[in-house]
Amino acid sequence: VERSLRDAIREGRLVAGTPLPSTRALARELSVSRGVVFEAYAQLAAEGYLEARQGAATRVAARTATVRRARPPRALATRGEHDLQPGRPDLSLFPRPLWLAAWRRALRQVPDSTLGYPDPSGTTELRDALTAYLGRARAVAPDPQNTVVTTGVTQGVVLVARVLRDLGHTTIAVEDPGFHVHRWSLERAGLAPVAVPVDDEGISVDRLAASGARVVLCTPAHQMPTGAVLSASRRADLLAWAHAVDGVVIEDDYDAEYRFDREPVGALQGVDPERVVYAGSASKALANALRLGWLVLPSWLARPVAWERLAADGGGPVLDQLALADLIDRGDLDRHLRRTRRVYRARRDALVAALGRELPEATVTGVAAGLHALVMLPQGTSEERVVAQGAERGLTFHGLSVMRVDPDPSDAPGLVLGYAHLTEQAIDRAIAALSEAVRATK
Repeated sequence: VERSLRDAIREGRLVAGTPLPSTRALARELSVSRGVVFEAYAQLAAEGYLEARQGAATRVAARTATVRRARPPRALATRGEHDLQPGRPDLSLFPRPLWLAAWRRALRQVPDSTLGYPDPSGTTELRDALTAYLGRARAVAPDPQNTVVTTGVTQGVVLVARVLRDLGHTTIAVEDPGFHVHRWSLERAGLAPVAVPVDDEGISVDRLAASGARVVLCTPAHQMPTGAVLSASRRADLLAWAHAVDGVVIEDDYDAEYRFDREPVGALQGVDPERVVYAGSASKALANALRLGWLVLPSWLARPVAWERLAADGGGPVLDQLALADLIDRGDLDRHLRRTRRVYRARRDALVAALGRELPEATVTGVAAGLHALVMLPQGTSEERVVAQGAERGLTFHGLSVMRVDPDPSDAPGLVLGYAHLTEQAIDRAIAALSEAVRATK
C-alpha cells in the first residue's frame, strides 16, 4: 500500500492537494485491515508525501515533487581493550565467501574494454543496481544518469562541496552537534561550516534560515550523534527553505539500513530530488574498508560532480563496483542486512541493559536505529575527566564535545558509544569499566 501510493505521488498520478480515501474506506476496498492502511498513511506523512490534519481528509502534500522515473540505460585514535568508538559494523560478519564469489564472477565476466580507464560516475552495472536497491530500500528516487559512485560518504560530501564552492557558495550549514570529520573535510574543500543546533525533532530549520547559508549537510534518518529522526513538519520546512533560498540539502544517510523499532523513514531525496543530494555507502552495511559510496544528485549537479571525481582520482576500482552490483542483484546484500540487524539489535539491547545496571543515572538516546548510542551524563559530571579515566581503564570512545562545533564547559556532558562490533559479553565488560571511570571522577 505504502509503495503504491508513494509511486503514484512521485509519478504525478496523485497530484498535490488530492484527498485520499479514509483508512476505513481504503481498507475495505483493498480487503486489508484498517491498521495496514493507517500505518502506510503514517509512514508517508512522516516522509513528507502526505499531510494529515485532525478532522480533515489526508491529502497529498503541497510541496511533494513529481518525479518521472527514468528507465535505466542499457548500456584515528589507538583502540583500547574496550573499544566503544562509533562508526564500525562488526567486521567479522563481513560475508567473505559471498564477496569473493561476486568478485570472481566480475573478473571472469568483465569485458576487456571495461578494464580501461573507468567512467568517473561509476560502472553502469553498479549505478543500475543502486537504482533498484535505493528505490526499494530507502524510497530514493534515483536515476543512474544522476548517480556518481564515490569512495564513501566523506568523499561524496567533499566533491559536492567543491562544485558548490565553484558555483559561488562560501558557507555550509552543519548540525551541531554533528560528525566532526565532515566539518573538517568541508573546510578543506573551501566551505566555511556554520553551526545549526539540533533537538529531538532534528535540525532547527528556523535557525538554519537565520544562518544565511544556502547549503546544509544533515542526517535526517538518524541524526549523528543524537539519534533524532527529522520530524515530518521539519522535513516539509527544510524543503520549503531550500526552495525559498534556491538552496541545496545534502542528505547523509550513513546508517539508515539499521532501524530496530519500525521501518526506516524514507529518504528526504525521494520527495524533492532536484533540491536534495543523497549520500550513502557500504561502510556500515558491509565494511568500511570497501570504500564504496554513492551520490544521487539533482540533474544539474550530476555532470559537474562526475568531472570533480575525475579530477580527484580518475574514478574508482571497477571490479569492486561490479562485485557490489552482483551482491545487490542476487539479493545477497538484503539477506546480509536482515542477518546483521538481528545481531545488532541484540547488542543494542545488551548495551541498554548494561547502562541501566551500571549507570542508572545516565540517559540513553538514539538507540532506535544505527550502530551507536548517545549517553548523557548527569549535569556536573566532567566529560573530559570521564574520557581520561576511561583511557586509564583501556576504554576508547568519543566525548560529545568532540562533535560540537564550538564546545563550551557549560555544555551538557555526554558520550557517543559504538557497540555493533562488540559481543554482548564484551559490551558488559566495557560498560562495567565505563562505570568505574565515571565513579572515579566524583
